[in-house]
Amino acid sequence: MGDTLEEPWWETPSGAGSSPGKNDFCSGFLLWKNFSFDPSDDEAIEKASGNRTATPQDSDSKPAVTKKRKQPTECFLSQPEEKQESTVKAKKRKKKKISDILEKSAPKPGVPADLQNLLSQHFGENRSVIEIEELKLSDSCFLPANDLTHSFSSYLKEICPKWAKLRKNHKEKKSVVMLVICSSALRSLELIKSMTAFKGDCRVLKLFAKHIKIKEQMSMLEKGVFHIGVGTPGRVKVLVEQDGLCLNSTKYMILDWNWRDQKLRRMMDIPEIKKETIDLLEMSIIKLCREGSVKLGLF
Repeated sequence: MGDTLEEPWWETPSGAGSSPGKNDFCSGFLLWKNFSFDPSDDEAIEKASGNRTATPQDSDSKPAVTKKRKQPTECFLSQPEEKQESTVKAKKRKKKKISDILEKSAPKPGVPADLQNLLSQHFGENRSVIEIEELKLSDSCFLPANDLTHSFSSYLKEICPKWAKLRKNHKEKKSVVMLVICSSALRSLELIKSMTAFKGDCRVLKLFAKHIKIKEQMSMLEKGVFHIGVGTPGRVKVLVEQDGLCLNSTKYMILDWNWRDQKLRRMMDIPEIKKETIDLLEMSIIKLCREGSVKLGLF
């Protein structure tokens, strides 16, 4: 700038000791020096950018840390669940094994009161008081029960000492003098073999459904005279309903009460056999017992 107002500030005085190129270079250098950034500013920018880039890394790394912390908790929770499942399965298996309880308990022989209680429980829910009274059995309707010391032949000899006379007098077809009820066909065959010492030369008829048709059994009853019938309650019930078997000449009805199968079940422990036996008793046996023509025995 000029010293006075008359001198224009943009005109350089002549005779100055410096050349125009040199002055331009100096002024340019000063301008660059004033406007250039300090190295400390670059370090601050790099730190700031480093912090910005580091924050997403930290945010990404935090979930990974939480996942690592969650994994042991999940494994820790899964172990007790497996233990609970194993204990539940063990309990269920123990509940299914009813035979273990029966093996530990001492066997008790059946008595007439057991059958009377069974009938009262079965008919008590759906029958009136008068009907229940008509289905009750007195002690005089029962034969002496087996005390678990008899074989089948010895028990039959005890309850029926006049068997020889009854056998000779029986000449009616479609009927039997003694009816034995058990839980299965295999048990029926066992009882038939075990009564050899008692039956003598009397005729025994198989009254079960395995390998034997109802028509065959009905034709055998019509053609011949049989003294003892051994079978299951279901087949005997069907024969009575179809008039293939008449119970008017029957004097004794023996229930295979105390025998247990491989699962330690008695015949009244099996729901199907229990229902069929009670139906057979209700059909005609209870009435005949109350009249005094039929006696019930629990072997």
